[in-house]
Amino acid sequence: MEKSIFIFDDDTDILELCRILLSQKGYTVHTSGSCTDIVEQVIAKQPGVILMDNKIPDTGGIIAVKTLKSDARTSSVPVIFFSANTNVKELSEQAGADHFLQKPFDISSLESMVSKTIRG
Repeated sequence: MEKSIFIFDDDTDILELCRILLSQKGYTVHTSGSCTDIVEQVIAKQPGVILMDNKIPDTGGIIAVKTLKSDARTSSVPVIFFSANTNVKELSEQAGADHFLQKPFDISSLESMVSKTIRG
């Protein structure tokens, strides 16, 4: 079974960098620059893990994660909250995310976090 990742970030450079890096590791990578209809987006792609930016348009990362975690259809998908905010750990906890990653991150930290978090 191929493992997929869904990345939500409004920074197109981050989306492209993560897509390239994680695709090279054998993951299928889906990206979105907004959280509009986030539950439907996640259901359509069935990812094994989600990377969620804090400052994502529409709802913001905290509300987006809470929305996913409160819906039975998406609640079991692990979420890695990633942000350049200095309080990313607290934001992640507030959102109910499974893990967090501080931006900027190094490639090995990203790969390690995804590898240990992804389900499937």
